[in-house]
Amino acid sequence: YTSVITCSYLSLIRFITTELTRGYFLEHNEAKYTERRERVYTCLRIPKELEKLMTFGFFLCLDAFLYVFTLLPLRVILALLRLLTLPCCGLSGSRLLQPAQVCDVLKGFIMVICYSMMSYVDYAMMYHLIRGQSVIKLYIIYNMLEVADRLFSSFGQDILDALYWTATEPKEKKRAHIGVIPHFFMAVLYVFLHAILIMVQATTLNVAFNSHNKSLLTIMMSNNFVEIKGSVFKKFEKNNLFQMSNSDIKERFTNYILLLIVCLRNMEQFSWNPDHFWVLFPDVVMVIASEVAVDVVKHAFITKFNDISADVYGEYRASLAFDLVSSRQKNAYTDYSDSVSRRMGFIPLPLALLLIRVVTSSVKIQGSLSFMCVLLFYLGMITLKVLNSIVLLGTSCMFVKEANMEEKLFDPPPSAVSSLSLNLPTFRIRFNKKNSAILSDSDTFLTTPDEDDDDKIINADTGLEGDGLKHRAPKKDLLEIDRFTICGNRID
Repeated sequence: YTSVITCSYLSLIRFITTELTRGYFLEHNEAKYTERRERVYTCLRIPKELEKLMTFGFFLCLDAFLYVFTLLPLRVILALLRLLTLPCCGLSGSRLLQPAQVCDVLKGFIMVICYSMMSYVDYAMMYHLIRGQSVIKLYIIYNMLEVADRLFSSFGQDILDALYWTATEPKEKKRAHIGVIPHFFMAVLYVFLHAILIMVQATTLNVAFNSHNKSLLTIMMSNNFVEIKGSVFKKFEKNNLFQMSNSDIKERFTNYILLLIVCLRNMEQFSWNPDHFWVLFPDVVMVIASEVAVDVVKHAFITKFNDISADVYGEYRASLAFDLVSSRQKNAYTDYSDSVSRRMGFIPLPLALLLIRVVTSSVKIQGSLSFMCVLLFYLGMITLKVLNSIVLLGTSCMFVKEANMEEKLFDPPPSAVSSLSLNLPTFRIRFNKKNSAILSDSDTFLTTPDEDDDDKIINADTGLEGDGLKHRAPKKDLLEIDRFTICGNRID
């Protein structure tokens, strides 16, 4: 019995000694630890790469937004002058106006009609009506407005594109539409309703800024962090992440304009006292900082969980740059502002309409000096637009050259056949050993496939894989993906 106790005692001492002195070698699993370290480095690179993309996208949206205030009125005036002088000079061709001029005139008429309709909307009454609601009700309303804004943007660009194509479609083709006038009224109704929706959003944000305890503003900011929960634990591919990045760019730019509207309305109420601006400034910085923090955390964990490199944001930036460069080509088939709308879901017309409505109601113009100030301000906006366009074009050319995308600029525009099939591009398909359809290497462009894309197609929502999903369409090129395209997998 004593010997058993002694052996147990010695075994215990030996176990403790072994636990204190045993070692292990991490190099025996070098690949695993190297991968973990690279994931850490990727997460650390995400803020820098993401903000590069966000900054570039912000100036793209700014360029399209300034176009509505600066060059669009001048282009409309030139088109109307051409329309008025053609009877005197004689018709030189089959068209009274070029397709681009027709689209510009339609945009101008839409803005004028919608602005006259917006003049009957009482902003003060809307503000007091919203302010009288409870905090929880306003929180629910703001969430509903965000969802409605996305739905309006997705369907609104289709309405505008249908109007532009209906108005410029060659006459020799068989008529397959309801006419230009019904499409025009649909576009007017859409722009007006979308502008009203954004006005309610801005008013709700204004109420949150002016609340005494700031509880509503805090709740609205916390809603951004709920977005992390709904995004980071889902399966994302690179095309899906591209759509999310475009959506974040549009959302951030729209929030900046909403904050500008809130500041204008508050400064008007306090007779443009500069001291009141510094009262609003901390809240403005807090909203912007929370938006940036949410985007960084969301993208960092999405790339971590889906093994996506931080270099993918350079590809996204090159795709956006390609849109800008291609819109300057002679064979361009769309205006740049419209390509931004399709790519990011950012439609500048309703937002510009609301800003014009707020500025004209907040700033009173009286006397010749005021008109001179307005003229100087307009010339300053044109200067800003031109300088921004020049810098963007040069930067975009550099991005396109770095991505080896110059040859793609000279490709012909997509055919009518591809546009009838949900804008799907024409691909040569090859089959792997499991008979799943994938893109040919000669047809893939810019998109870098994942490691296992040749052997499986993964459902974006559940992560399931199997033979039942192999009938899905091949992965799209980044250049063919806009904000509301379903690219092979369901996008949330």
